[in-house]
Amino acid sequence: MKFTEEHEWLREEDGLMVVGITSHAAEQLGDVVFVELPDDGITVSKDDEVVVIESVKAASDILAPVDGEIVEVNSALTDNPGMVNEDPQGEAWFFKMSVSDASQMDEFMDEAGYQKFIA
Repeated sequence: MKFTEEHEWLREEDGLMVVGITSHAAEQLGDVVFVELPDDGITVSKDDEVVVIESVKAASDILAPVDGEIVEVNSALTDNPGMVNEDPQGEAWFFKMSVSDASQMDEFMDEAGYQKFIA
């Protein structure tokens, strides 16, 4: 897994990049009550807003961590946004994407680096 300073995690799976938010981010948000996901098949650039999360505390945008195409979204989150609080680094992933430029992954932290970042 890799981690961003925006508290997103990225995991490679079957040649795609799976993207979600960290447990730390989910705790900071509080109870998630709404998730708006992007459409499959859209092309995104790094830092494009692609997901909107609303919690009892605040609304947040999830940014595209890299350039690529959204190939699948986790539609289960639409019906059950609370999954983000229950399993943020597992079943509550937001989208899967094909990555246009793998070198963009080099700037992200490993888990030890992320733990230092949030300490």
